[in-house]
Amino acid sequence: MEWNDRIKELVAVGASITANCQPCLQYHTDKALEFGADPGDIAAAVETGKHVRKGASAKMDAFASEVKAGTDAAGAKKSACCG
Repeated sequence: MEWNDRIKELVAVGASITANCQPCLQYHTDKALEFGADPGDIAAAVETGKHVRKGASAKMDAFASEVKAGTDAAGAKKSACCG
């Protein structure tokens, strides 16, 4: 399947939600509409992004609680940071 500009922008709408980036959300919503997305497409992308963000947030909250409690956080690899 070849990705067209409309689909790419809808993915970017969802990613903007997960990144909590309001300027990105506005930009990619406008671009998606420009490439033929309809309000229902935008709404679906937003809801998908919210669902992903909620799941990631819940996992981070659980991990942070384990770290706070001094546990190994289920054997997570320890590193200096994201690098």
